[in-house]
Amino acid sequence: MGRVITVALPGGPVESETDEAGHHDTATGGRVVLLPALSSISTRGEMRPLLERLGPRLNVASLDWPGFGTRAKPRRDWTPALLSAFLDRALDDLGATAVVAAGHAATYALDYAVRHPGRLSRLVLVAPTWRGPLPTMMKGPRPWFARIRAAVDAPLIGPLLYRLNLSGPVIARMARQHVYSDPGWLVGPRLAEKYQVTAAAGARHGSVRFVTGALDRVDSRDAFLDLARRASVPLLVIFGDETPPRSRAEMEALSALPNVELRRLPKGRLGVHEEFPDAVAALALPFLSG
Repeated sequence: MGRVITVALPGGPVESETDEAGHHDTATGGRVVLLPALSSISTRGEMRPLLERLGPRLNVASLDWPGFGTRAKPRRDWTPALLSAFLDRALDDLGATAVVAAGHAATYALDYAVRHPGRLSRLVLVAPTWRGPLPTMMKGPRPWFARIRAAVDAPLIGPLLYRLNLSGPVIARMARQHVYSDPGWLVGPRLAEKYQVTAAAGARHGSVRFVTGALDRVDSRDAFLDLARRASVPLLVIFGDETPPRSRAEMEALSALPNVELRRLPKGRLGVHEEFPDAVAALALPFLSG
């Protein structure tokens, strides 16, 4: 079952599609909200395999981030502050008592837990990241990242640049290198579904901000670890053994914190929750059940 929620934000309201499963009496058991990664090909659809596996035991919901997903998107200068404001209102609307967050969404979930102590009872972070692809490659932000964003935002050249950098072959190559373990996993209908995400009207504005680090909720590993330390909630971190080395180093650094349980799967990269949902659900379900 799904519905559309409307979230009031500075600059105007935005709509987000949700999927929901399980027992829907939030007054008795609370709800686990599944947050997809922030990336050029991410939607709540990547959380569907987990939704299906957790739904028989838990009350679960997933949603799209504003600026992402398959719906047409308003032209907006998306920022960490706007996305956090969206998350505040969306989690309240959905009655969230626990969160499963993938990729970049993990940092936003941690930030939420710090700012709203006592609201969440559990946090599961799946292949958590805090730094966008381009800053990761360049080992930090660069002033010219802003020029890239301005070019992609531009009405004429922007769509062309965006299509060149997110064509079908580029998406497939990116997925093979960083996201999925099996080179043949993202083919056929799966690849077509991902390409549909990039083709949605207005998709380039959120995408380029994620890629260039403009949606990074924190700016250093120390700040990332500090969020996790101050979250004051039990944390389960799940990642795959094939995670790209730089991202994996950030995830493994969380193991030093007393409130973190770190679990490594023998397979999986940044899309481990989508490619290996049985293994991720097997770890997440007992943790979320308390």
